[in-house]
Amino acid sequence: MQIHVAKTGNDHHDGTAERPLLTINHAAQIAQPGDTVIVHEGEYREWVNPKNAGLSDRRRIVYQAAPREKVVIKGSEVVTEWEEIAGSVYKAIVDNKVFGEFNPFDDELNGDWLISNLNRKTHTADIYIDGVSMYEAQSLAEVDAGEERNHVHDFMTDEEIAEPYPARTKYKWFAEVTDDVTTIYANFHDVKPSEHLIEMNLRPYVFYPSQIGRNYITVRGFEMAQAATPWTPPTAEQPGLIGAHWSKGWIIENNRIHDAKTSGISLGKERASGDNYYTHRRDKPGYQYQLETVFEAINNHGWRKETIGSHIVRNNEIYDCGQNGIVGHLGCVFSTIADNHIYNIGLKREYHGWEVAGIKLHAAIDVQLTHNHIHNTVLGTWLDWQTQGTRINRNVYHHNNRDFFVEVSHGPFMVDHNVFGSENAVDEFAQGGAFVNNLIAGAMKRQKVLNRTTPYHTPHSTQIAGYACVYGGDDRFYNNVFIGTPNKAWEVQGTAQFAEAPTTLEAYIDAVHMTRPTDIEQFETVEQPMYVSHNVYLNGARATTAEKTNVIDEMNPHFDVVKQGEAYYLELSVPESVTNFVAPTQTSETLGKVRLVDAEFEQPDGSDYVLNEDLVGDKIERELAGPVGNLVVGENRIRIW
Repeated sequence: MQIHVAKTGNDHHDGTAERPLLTINHAAQIAQPGDTVIVHEGEYREWVNPKNAGLSDRRRIVYQAAPREKVVIKGSEVVTEWEEIAGSVYKAIVDNKVFGEFNPFDDELNGDWLISNLNRKTHTADIYIDGVSMYEAQSLAEVDAGEERNHVHDFMTDEEIAEPYPARTKYKWFAEVTDDVTTIYANFHDVKPSEHLIEMNLRPYVFYPSQIGRNYITVRGFEMAQAATPWTPPTAEQPGLIGAHWSKGWIIENNRIHDAKTSGISLGKERASGDNYYTHRRDKPGYQYQLETVFEAINNHGWRKETIGSHIVRNNEIYDCGQNGIVGHLGCVFSTIADNHIYNIGLKREYHGWEVAGIKLHAAIDVQLTHNHIHNTVLGTWLDWQTQGTRINRNVYHHNNRDFFVEVSHGPFMVDHNVFGSENAVDEFAQGGAFVNNLIAGAMKRQKVLNRTTPYHTPHSTQIAGYACVYGGDDRFYNNVFIGTPNKAWEVQGTAQFAEAPTTLEAYIDAVHMTRPTDIEQFETVEQPMYVSHNVYLNGARATTAEKTNVIDEMNPHFDVVKQGEAYYLELSVPESVTNFVAPTQTSETLGKVRLVDAEFEQPDGSDYVLNEDLVGDKIERELAGPVGNLVVGENRIRIW
């Protein structure tokens, strides 16, 4: 059955095309498995809270914008009554009845692993001028000053960097909340609020079921924006502007999602398995509470393939979110995240924390991250804990503070045919990865983690097989192109940093058992093997001495990712030494198994990998290093988005 919603409708209607409902949420209370809710053009300011679940992939509940009609769902309301105080500073007095039980101006961000910016208070509220968010001030005096920010401290790299949007930073607001009213002060500078659209977010979500287990829901074709979302660490409930809330089989596709205070799309966990206990109790490390969360989810909350995960997130444009474009812990398992354009994530830097990235996933078991375009973020993708069976392929990263980070995971995970184009390209604080046919144009950092043990699983399952610390290594680096840059240390560009590692598992075992016989201490003192072959090193990037077959060319290639109109192009110049170099196609057989997990590199269905599809999806006919299968000598210009 079709249920129609239109701005000309009435919630007392029957939902036919001739008698549509007025609100999407009313439709969400009556929609049954197999129904399609068709929303017609207009702006809907509401929280869609689905009451019912679909029953299977064939009996979904579908929410979609009517074809060729623009439908916007917002978590905000318009603020019109502005009083000029002095100069460009105005105030608006809002009756607290407008907010109901939730007032974002009185709701301070908090939670595990959140680190405030210079101890500044940050609330879930935001003010928008014509759809662009302002910056929260700490006092009326700061609003009055209205100073522009030209440089900002990047928390993760500990560097001072140029502010990406300095002109925006002078537009500031500050709020005072009493029992009855909320007074908002704002410095609009050259903007007269009576002549522009001024909005405030007041709903914590736009599309999010309050109850878990609302399975098999499809959401497509909407613009969704301006939600006062909370901080979403892996040890708390993880709601987003839109989120699946501990369910199975959602499809989120063809949407524009932007201006979440924290997270845009959530595939995260529920509250009962942990709720910021480190922040509230402070009696144990957050790490310990996260371990407990994993076991609690398995033992008491149905964390298994049959009930949780297997979502599809594809063809969405996600931007201007403070914490994440996509976030998930546990609830993201067995999902596909593909063909999304993610940018401007974390750039306001109103707060810091260990959970900020374009895509931030914990326990991404068998998750497929394919052909996403991620740029202008504090960190493109961060895979944390239990990255196992995960594939990261055909993605393009550029103009990020950092591109890609894998942390405290044991593999096997596959990273193939990607472009890592930022100065800080790859951070691996993990083991058991395969890096195959990538272009790595920045620094690569590796680190052991011997003070934290994290779980690993039986293949293609949430069942825990064991847990271990990260010894570092047991990685494969095959068929990659490394480009050195003069402003970074060459030793972290390329594979020279692997020189001390054994090159076979047999050599590693022999080295371990030549040490003093104890037990675990034997394994902590010997470098795990590194498997390195058929890589290309340009412009000073350096190879490990153990690599027998490679190309080393001092050519300084032209490399960039550029925008022309709505399209993005990879520009790369290569010498003849690269185009003539044979780099054999890698397969599950050539990659072998990871040592600690004792598992093969294989696809989620257990079949073998054959890595013969390049960055743009073409079958590789010529076996070349790097992500592009049809490189020519000299300049190459390839449309990648």
